[in-house]
Amino acid sequence: MAQISKILIANRGEIALRIMRSAREMNIKTVAVFSEADRSALHVRYADEAICIGPAPSNQSYLKSDKIIEACKLTGAQAIHPGYGFLSENAAFAKEVAAAGLILIGPTPEAMEIMGNKLSAKAAALTYNIPMVPGTEEAITDINEAKERAVEVGFPILIKAAAGGGGKGMRIVENVADFEEQMHLAVSEATSAFGDGSVFIERYVTSPRHIEIQVLGDTHGNIVHLFERECSVQRRHQKVIEEAPSSVLTEEIRQAMGKCAVDVARSVNYVGAGTVEFILDENLDFFFLEMNTRLQVEHPVTEMITGLDLVKEQIKIARGEILSFKQEDLKISGHAMELRVYAEDPLNNFLPDIGTLQTYITPKGNGVRVDDGFEEGMEIPIYYDPMIAKLITYGANREEAIERMIRAIDEYDITGIQTTLSFGKFVMQHEAFTSGNFDTHFVGKYFNADSLKNENEEEAMLAALTAVLAFKKEDKISTAQNNEIANNWRKNRKKYS
Repeated sequence: MAQISKILIANRGEIALRIMRSAREMNIKTVAVFSEADRSALHVRYADEAICIGPAPSNQSYLKSDKIIEACKLTGAQAIHPGYGFLSENAAFAKEVAAAGLILIGPTPEAMEIMGNKLSAKAAALTYNIPMVPGTEEAITDINEAKERAVEVGFPILIKAAAGGGGKGMRIVENVADFEEQMHLAVSEATSAFGDGSVFIERYVTSPRHIEIQVLGDTHGNIVHLFERECSVQRRHQKVIEEAPSSVLTEEIRQAMGKCAVDVARSVNYVGAGTVEFILDENLDFFFLEMNTRLQVEHPVTEMITGLDLVKEQIKIARGEILSFKQEDLKISGHAMELRVYAEDPLNNFLPDIGTLQTYITPKGNGVRVDDGFEEGMEIPIYYDPMIAKLITYGANREEAIERMIRAIDEYDITGIQTTLSFGKFVMQHEAFTSGNFDTHFVGKYFNADSLKNENEEEAMLAALTAVLAFKKEDKISTAQNNEIANNWRKNRKKYS
C-alpha cells in the first residue's frame, strides 16, 4: 500500500480548502500552491505549507504542471490532488506526475484520454451496450454525408464538439437549410476553444433532464455507484443548482442507470471518483452523454445522502486500499440541495460582477453546509471562475431541503457584489421546481430579470417597512422609559430634598 503522509493540492479556493479539511482529519499534511493574486487566500493560510507558483493568470500558475511538480519535490509531498478544473482532467499532466514518481489522486491517464473525448467515450461505452442518443458515432468528415445522416435522425439535431464542454462548439439546428452554416460555426468555435475542430451530431432532445451518476472504483477492480444527482437548472449550459436524489427517477430507472454508469467506468478500468452523465428525455428514457474523470463541483449533495466523504475515499483508493463497502451496503438517506453562489448578476444575463465582499456572513444551523474560500473584505479575483461558495442544505425529504435552502439563502448576507443567491431563491419558490416538473430549459422558460427585480423590490419594501415599524416601536419604548426615568428623578428629588 502506498504511503501518503503529505498531499499537494493543485487548486485554489473552496475546493482546495475542502480537500485540506478531509486530509487533516486523516492526519495528512497539506501543501497549498498559489498565484500572486491568491497570496492572502484562505487555502494558503490553512495549509501546512504554501508555495507561490507564478503570476495571477492561470496559464502562468495553476496550469503550469512543471511548477506544481517542482513544488512537490521541494516540500516532500508524495501525492497531488487536482480538485476540479485546471489540470484535473489533463492526461499529459497525469503522465508527468507518474513519471516524477508521484501519485495522482485520480484516474489513469488512459482513462482520462478516452473519456476526455466524447467520441472515444461513446465508443468505450458502446462495448457495454450503453444507450446512446441517435446520431453519428464518429467525427463528421463529409458534410454532405453528415447532412444525410441528420435527415435520417430527424430535426432538430445537435452539433457537438468532440473535445468540448460548457456549451462551447455546440449548435442546435432546426432544419436542413441551416445545417452547413451551423456546422461551420461549430467547427470554428470548437477549434478556437479546444484546439480540436472535430464535431459529431445527435438528435436534439427537446425536453432534457441532466442526470449524473457518481461512481467510485478502486485499484482491485471494484466499482460502485453512489446514486444520482439532478443537474437540470443551468445557465449557459452550466449548472447552478443540483440535488440528490432526482425527484423524477423511479427505483427501477435508478438501478438501470447505476448499472450503466458502473459499466461505463468498467470500460476504461476506472480508478477513483468519477461521474457518468446521462440525458433523460420526456419519456424517462436515458442516454449516455459523457464521463467526467474527476471530483465534481456538486459532490457534496452525494456526500449528504450517503454519509460518505468522497475526498477521503479518493485518498484511500490512491493509497491502494480496497473499497470498504459494496453496492448493497449503500442506500439513499434524505435529500440534499446545492446552490452555486457565483459573483454574477442574474439581472444582467448572469454576467460576472467582480468586486470586494464588503459584507460576508454565511448561514448556519441544522442541515446547512457552506463550502467557500472567502471572507469579509476579500476581493473576487478577475482571473478565475467567479464562484464564491457552494451552499448545501439537507433535509429528511425534498420539501425540507428546499425550505432549508430558502432559509439559508435569506441568512446569507453578501454585499459589495451581485450574486446568484436571489436566483436560487427564485428557483426554490417556483412551482415548476417544487413540483419536479422541469428540465434544462428552466431558465429560458421561467426566469427573466423583471420577475426577479419585482421580487427584490417587494422584499426591499417589506424590509424598509419592517425597519420603520421597529423604529417607531423602539421610539415609543424609549419615550416611555425616558418619562419613567424623569418621574423617578422627580420623586427621588422630593424624597431626598
